[in-house]
Amino acid sequence: MTIEEYIAEQPEDTQVILKKVRETIRAVAPDAAEKIAWRMPSFWQGEYLIHFAAFKKHLGIFPGELANIPFKERFAGYSTSKGAIQFPYDKPIDYQLIADIAAWRVKCAEDKKKSE
Repeated sequence: MTIEEYIAEQPEDTQVILKKVRETIRAVAPDAAEKIAWRMPSFWQGEYLIHFAAFKKHLGIFPGELANIPFKERFAGYSTSKGAIQFPYDKPIDYQLIADIAAWRVKCAEDKKKSE
C-alpha cells in the first residue's frame, strides 16, 4: 500500500486533512522517504521521524517518545499518550504544531547521525 492509497481509503473530509498533514510534513522533511509502516503513512530519514493515521474521531500523530519534545506545553487540550497526540476532527487541526514536531524530529535524526 502507498500513502496515496491509504488516504484514498478514508472518508472524503478526512482525505483533505490527511493530504494537508502529508504536505505539512513534507515541507519540513523534504529528504525523508515516505512509506507505510505499522499500517500508517510514515516518514523515514535514517530512522522513523513521524507517522500519522486517520481514526474515526481524530487524527493521530506519532512522533515517538513525547517526553523530550521541547514544546510539549503546546499539547494542552489534546489527548496524548507516551508516543502519540490526538487532534480531534471537531476542532481546527494545528498544522503548525505538526510542522514543528516534524521539524524537531528531523533535527533529532540529523543530530543522531552526526554523533555516530
